[in-house]
Amino acid sequence: MTSRTAACACGALTAACEGEPEVISLCSCRNCQRRTGSAFGLVAIFPGEAVAVSGAGAIFAREADSGSTTTFSFCPSCGSTVFWSRSARPDVVCVAVGAFADPTFPMPVRTVYDEHRHPWIGFEAASRL
Repeated sequence: MTSRTAACACGALTAACEGEPEVISLCSCRNCQRRTGSAFGLVAIFPGEAVAVSGAGAIFAREADSGSTTTFSFCPSCGSTVFWSRSARPDVVCVAVGAFADPTFPMPVRTVYDEHRHPWIGFEAASRL
């Protein structure tokens, strides 16, 4: 079985994930752009029981467009977002793909909020998802 560990920049907050994610998604919403400081966010969604968290994280909660609550867990020392949960799907843990720092991590299989994607992004694969 595949094991991967996501970590913040300083290594104090980790999420050890067993098995393959249910889905990997590229999100171009404005909130993901702000959260990541990038043009999009990448998320790997795992069953909750497949994720073991280590370290103390701070949280930030916000209302999603759907009306549900998304609660982000980030490192209070370095500020990196490692994972989050959604009230609409309490059975899963969403893990920031970048926190794995693994260039062999599988590519996204879906995209969301494409209407907010920056036109200069040449992520050709996203249009085929």
